[in-house]
Amino acid sequence: MTDATLLERIGRRETEALAQLYDRFGRPAYSLARRICVDEGLAEDVVQEAFLVVWREPARFDPTRGAVSSWLLTLVHHRAVDAVRREATRRRRTVAADGADRPDGAEWRVPAGPGADQAALGAVIAGQVREALAELPAEQREALALAYFGGYTQREVASLVGVPLGTVKSRMFSGTQKLRALLGPHVEVEGEER
Repeated sequence: MTDATLLERIGRRETEALAQLYDRFGRPAYSLARRICVDEGLAEDVVQEAFLVVWREPARFDPTRGAVSSWLLTLVHHRAVDAVRREATRRRRTVAADGADRPDGAEWRVPAGPGADQAALGAVIAGQVREALAELPAEQREALALAYFGGYTQREVASLVGVPLGTVKSRMFSGTQKLRALLGPHVEVEGEER
């Protein structure tokens, strides 16, 4: 049974279809979440949240944008990043902002970090990357997303997508070349002169 068929069955509220989808992708989803979150419990929560989205909104999957596997792993990736950010925010709020809780009475200071200007620039670049990715053929976009955002090796991508390793390498090479051409005027590539 194909992944898309399982999603159709999930849309009809067939719990067995969700169980089968989890059997197929639970392990890679957890592996991805664990790499991003580091914390095992947080990674488990992330995977559960992603599969809840699949259960509640299976129609969100768009077959023209890639395979079910890449859609599901993208859900996991986004939720994992959000979970890490929430956890970091929670920890910052629980740290005393003054020296009252420190035995030496020294004042606690926030470490220097990127400013608002860098965050805004990062958001602009991220938007440009998303637009460039949208211009790639679905097969190239899927291979690049699994490798770069999902953290999979080319061999693992080939296994997930069900194509030969050489095909994955070709798709990634072509996709990277096209991205470089599309983003070249906007993004500075490390090690290259303009």
